[in-house]
Amino acid sequence: MQAPIIDDDLWQLIEPLLPEVKPRAKSDPGRPRVPDRAALDGILFVLKTGIRWNHLPIRLGFGSGATCWRRLNAWQKAGVWEQLHELLLDKLRAAGQIDLSHAAVDSSSVRAVGAGEKLARTPRIGRDPVPSPTSS
Repeated sequence: MQAPIIDDDLWQLIEPLLPEVKPRAKSDPGRPRVPDRAALDGILFVLKTGIRWNHLPIRLGFGSGATCWRRLNAWQKAGVWEQLHELLLDKLRAAGQIDLSHAAVDSSSVRAVGAGEKLARTPRIGRDPVPSPTSS
């Protein structure tokens, strides 16, 4: 396995946010579970390189692409990424590293509450009295 993509300090922040794993039944041991850190490294590898999930080489030690994708999906549903985003913003604020003197707001992510003045309906356009040369 190659060196982890996530350094130890960042992993210490992420690990407590991950949902707890239910232990497997003794009657159905199955394959050993890929460690969360390895799966996260696999997720980041796919996102960084742009390869397809099913092309993720197992020899890198991240598990299969399907495993990494399922873990990404489960963590998204559990709200891990939103919690991590808030945690990192809090740490940056505490360190005085966020400068909001210049900010941009995208209209697709901010709802226009008033939506402006309501305009009257646009009147319908009347039919053209001249017949079209292309239709009969």
